[in-house]
Amino acid sequence: MSNSPTKKGIFNASVLQNRGLGDKFSRLSLELEKKAHIPFSNASAGQFIQIDVSNLALPDEKLIPGELSDSARRNILLRRPFSFADIDSSKNSTIVEILYCVLGPATLRMKTLRTTDIVNLIGPLGTGFTISEDKKLAILAAGGMGAPPLIHLAKVLKNRCPNTEIIAFVGAKTKIDLSFFDIKTDKLKIKSDVILGEFAKHNIKTVVSTDDGSVGFKGFVTETLADWLRKNKPDGKNAIIYTCGPEAMLSATAALSSEFKIPCQVSLERRMACGTGLCQSCAVKCRDKTSGGTLYKLCCKDGPVFWSDEVVWE
Repeated sequence: MSNSPTKKGIFNASVLQNRGLGDKFSRLSLELEKKAHIPFSNASAGQFIQIDVSNLALPDEKLIPGELSDSARRNILLRRPFSFADIDSSKNSTIVEILYCVLGPATLRMKTLRTTDIVNLIGPLGTGFTISEDKKLAILAAGGMGAPPLIHLAKVLKNRCPNTEIIAFVGAKTKIDLSFFDIKTDKLKIKSDVILGEFAKHNIKTVVSTDDGSVGFKGFVTETLADWLRKNKPDGKNAIIYTCGPEAMLSATAALSSEFKIPCQVSLERRMACGTGLCQSCAVKCRDKTSGGTLYKLCCKDGPVFWSDEVVWE
């Protein structure tokens, strides 16, 4: 199935909910204006939007984390990119779900959004995941805040590929960094037996790992994925890997893809000033399979999703 970019536009959206999830994370629900229905109903998992945060206020001073006390007052000129955790499109409304982490002055301002506030956004942008309906196995590998587009992808895969087995590998530094998940653990079972509601509601098995072992297996998500691949030896012709997370994790997943001969799609992150390819600031070094040399593609336009074997990992 094609992952060709859908027609984009500039739209207004009304805030339905901006729910805090622990100290650092929030889930933002936006209802888009009616003219956004067609482009967003055709959007692919892995695409993104650019949100205008330039006019948002700062939270009360006592709510500003100490590490952001100086940078918080910087003027925000550029829009900020966010992938979808979900898109719910019906005849009457289009609702987009965004998961975000407070990392700087822009996301700090987003914490002040309240129900009925209006935000302006551009989207859907970029090229999303390619869905192969003939695959028998789809492996999702998420590292930290790389989870949102894979949560969306899980829903799409379940709807479009009912005969495909799906398993999700999710990793983070510590349990706190999984606060945006609905986590359930059974104290009567082994520590590594963890249920993530966002995947469980689609009957998708999850394997959770944390660097410090605070929940799930102790270690990197790529280590649990490698162990599973070695034990289960899936047929690469009938399987595919989808992954999103820190670049080192994506590089390691690409290496596993090559080792086990399973095609892999990676969702990259780059600083995106415009989100539309005009500023040329989000270049990704890729292999030119025709000439054998290298070339540069744009993360915001040609990606953010690429095939892992076309990216030059450095």
